[in-house]
Amino acid sequence: MKKQKGRRFTIGFKMILMISLILALSLTGLTYITTYFFEGDSVVRIQEVTSDKSQVVGMKVKTDLNSLINRANYIALSSFGSHLPGGSDEETLSPAGSMGLYRRHLLDNEESIFYIALVKKRDAGVSVIKDYRNDALIERIELGVFNFRDIVLSENKRFEPAFNGVASIYNSSLPFEYPVLALSFPVVFEKEDSSSQILVVYFSMNVFLEAVQSYNEYMTYIVNGNGELIAHPDNSLLVSSIDYSSNEIVKELLTGSLNNGQITYNDEKGVDQIGSFYRTDFAGVGIISTVDRETALEAVRILKKRNIYITIILLMITMMVVYIFSKTLTNPIKRLVESSRKISSGIYRLKIKPASNDEIGDLTESFVEMGKGLEEREKMKEAFGKFVNKEIAELAMKGELKLGGERKSAAIFFSDIRSFTAISEELEPEEVVEFLNEYMTEMVNCVSKTHGVVDKFIGDAVMAVWGTPVSHGNDTENAIDGALMMRQALIKFNKKRGGPKKPIIRIGCGINTGPVIAGQIGSHDRMEYTVIGDAVNLASRVEGLNKAFGTDILISDNSYQLVKDIFKVEAMRKITVKGKRKPQQIYAVLGRKDDPKTPKTVKALQKTLGIKRVDISKVDVNKKEEKYEIKKK
Repeated sequence: MKKQKGRRFTIGFKMILMISLILALSLTGLTYITTYFFEGDSVVRIQEVTSDKSQVVGMKVKTDLNSLINRANYIALSSFGSHLPGGSDEETLSPAGSMGLYRRHLLDNEESIFYIALVKKRDAGVSVIKDYRNDALIERIELGVFNFRDIVLSENKRFEPAFNGVASIYNSSLPFEYPVLALSFPVVFEKEDSSSQILVVYFSMNVFLEAVQSYNEYMTYIVNGNGELIAHPDNSLLVSSIDYSSNEIVKELLTGSLNNGQITYNDEKGVDQIGSFYRTDFAGVGIISTVDRETALEAVRILKKRNIYITIILLMITMMVVYIFSKTLTNPIKRLVESSRKISSGIYRLKIKPASNDEIGDLTESFVEMGKGLEEREKMKEAFGKFVNKEIAELAMKGELKLGGERKSAAIFFSDIRSFTAISEELEPEEVVEFLNEYMTEMVNCVSKTHGVVDKFIGDAVMAVWGTPVSHGNDTENAIDGALMMRQALIKFNKKRGGPKKPIIRIGCGINTGPVIAGQIGSHDRMEYTVIGDAVNLASRVEGLNKAFGTDILISDNSYQLVKDIFKVEAMRKITVKGKRKPQQIYAVLGRKDDPKTPKTVKALQKTLGIKRVDISKVDVNKKEEKYEIKKK
């Protein structure tokens, strides 16, 4: 058995590869799907958390601002009563008076308000009518000494909404270098319109500090209606007065039609964020609650990483299990492959036993039985082939040879040993048989090597055929090549011979090509594969003329026309054959044209072969060879 070319992978490797690939795809797909849905659910939960937090903080901020406004109104009414619409001019702020002490105490107890001022709109801008500082709080937090009135005048543009009846809140930390917020709102009383007067309150961001404290990875901050940061866990951002209006989620808060919503966006650092916003109805104040997407989904990433590790571990375990299991399949198969190679080399007795009770075991048993059957068949074919040609034996064993024949074109060959009768008289019967077997072995070998079929042995004569039962396309050339091989084999054969017990052998060969009937001839019980026809008779007649012409190989004109460009020949005298109207031209074969050792003439051939020279012009080609003589009494 030839080794298969191009084979790179064993069955075991393919099994491990396929099962591992299926498992890897399955686990990878499962990991991806579970991670995808888990991530989606996590994002939804995160959005719910940020939304709830922004709304809760929003309501608290709204409450705190309303509370701050109420306290500021109360303090203002108590402190600036005579300057407010409907107030009494009798009560003015005086630190030395008893009423002044009471009014001062109201603001001193405040934990967030630094400064409160009553501001009136003028043609040239604004003016502070009355104001008050919470020195106790300023001193306690070490805010520093500032002229609040000058700061109010410098920031008067920010008060415009309040003079139009709309409260506003903004970040005023920059002058103080401390988180300070400013709130302005109109002073409204039932008695008369006070739209020309507003209250401005400067207070600490500590009011919202608890609301905007970071919770785990979540962060909450507050912006006003202009996108200005007014509350953030990082005080340094407040002091810098950073404008957040360009932030994606702040844009959505300021320009969107909804008061609350959730979006995923990239912040100013390019980091993915999941956020929610809530816009209050107080001065457009909005609360933003965000979380870093990667940080928030850390659990998803850990789950994915864990699943990858599990997949790798399962793959390794699977590969080990499949490898061990594949051995139970591949080892018996390897033994069967090795056994098939033994069978192809002619060893039919297999010493293998089933290793399992499954299909592989059944296959092993069948393989052993097949080897026994092939051994018996080969013995039969070998024995049968000794009596008939191997190709015919093959066809007969396949049942493809039937009684009857078919018309074919074939090259028919006859050979005969010269003076065989005289040789036989000098030998014992056993010696004749031994001599013939040795001689026939050499001759039959030449026939087989050139794809010929030995039709029969007729005493010392050999009849062979090329072109049936199988034609190789160049049957006449093969037949003549076989005869030339016999010439060389006989020369070598005769070198070991000489003397009365081992005389030198001379043979004559005749070849004719023509139509024949080839097939099984005989009865159903006893058949013989042979060829019959006029072409056979002519081949036999041509062979018999070798003695008369002093040649060893003669061919008919039919054969010559097929090989005249291949072999060098010399024309002999024409012969008449019974049943043929026209004389038949025959040729002596000298050798192949492409062989430099080919003799140039028949005389040179006779000298090479040691054949007695014959005067061809005096040969009577129609004279019958007499194999007996009648003696007189």
